[in-house]
Amino acid sequence: MTLGNVRDLYQQVILEHYKKPRHKGKTDPVHRYQRGHNPSCGDTIELTVQLNEAGDTIADVKFDGEGCAIAMASADLMADVLRGKPVSVALEMVQRFQRMMKGEDEFPKEQRKLNVMAGVAQFPVRIKCANLTWHTLKAALESTNEQVPEGFISNENE
Repeated sequence: MTLGNVRDLYQQVILEHYKKPRHKGKTDPVHRYQRGHNPSCGDTIELTVQLNEAGDTIADVKFDGEGCAIAMASADLMADVLRGKPVSVALEMVQRFQRMMKGEDEFPKEQRKLNVMAGVAQFPVRIKCANLTWHTLKAALESTNEQVPEGFISNENE
């Protein structure tokens, strides 16, 4: 596949998930909640997570917010692959995604749809857009949600 074809595929998948997100909304019930904000471009996201009864596996992830196509597509793709994943695996995936944004890693075959986001690495100013949801997920999963977090988690210092 030529570089032009890869770029076209990358743009097509991002636009598809931006225009027709499959995981927009709120989980019911909400076991983890976090808001994220990217001050450099204004992207905001509200992420909700539903866990299984044991609290160690993600049953569902949904998001709401406003932002560019890259931020919203990243959120939708992330939500798609996280269902049924143990929390520990999800946290490892956050690290892998962040390495992928630096050109240092990619996802294995069973999660290869996330690799389309690697194209964002060609546009360094947009990496924060792609990372926002993953950064927000990490904060949500590491919280206990005994109280609703105030304000936004920011990825400004990435």
